[in-house]
Amino acid sequence: MLIKRNAAIGGMLCGLILLQPKVQAFVLQGEKFLVAETREGQQTRIGHVEFTPAGAGQAKIRVRMDHAVMRDHFLSMREFKCLAAALEVTCHVPYPYANPATVSLDNWQWLDHNLLFLYKKPEDFGAKLWNGIIYRWRMTPTGLEGLPQAVDLNLISAPPDRLDQPPYGPADSEPFAPDARWIRKLRIE
Repeated sequence: MLIKRNAAIGGMLCGLILLQPKVQAFVLQGEKFLVAETREGQQTRIGHVEFTPAGAGQAKIRVRMDHAVMRDHFLSMREFKCLAAALEVTCHVPYPYANPATVSLDNWQWLDHNLLFLYKKPEDFGAKLWNGIIYRWRMTPTGLEGLPQAVDLNLISAPPDRLDQPPYGPADSEPFAPDARWIRKLRIE
């Protein structure tokens, strides 16, 4: 009787384990897709992020935007790679200064800075750097997810005093209202 009951409990536990969603660990190695998700739910691969192990739990990152998807826009005497919609244009703003470009599973700040964006209305002329977007990253079961926050990109119009420290800390940005931005999140998977 005890053997049958233990077998039944074991079977139930195995069944519960099989029902658990599989959580895959995000590995800081290799090339991953950079996906933009719009407020309409459309998902577009806009580039890649390459992770190269750098020791001590860190990885170097390299961001490459997909030029077939991100179109050239000439704004304020400068070319930007942008994704356009009827109501909003979102443009990647490459971080302009030398930086370590390293991340770890508990510190994504240089990823934040290497994936800065600005937004504008299609009819607006030029780039308005106060309309900056910084994506703050968090781990999910499928990879990394970045949620948009407002940031003034004028802060990086001149080099920071220290090139080894990200100029935008957590207190330098504010969350947008849900779906305020056309690209409501970025994912790395």
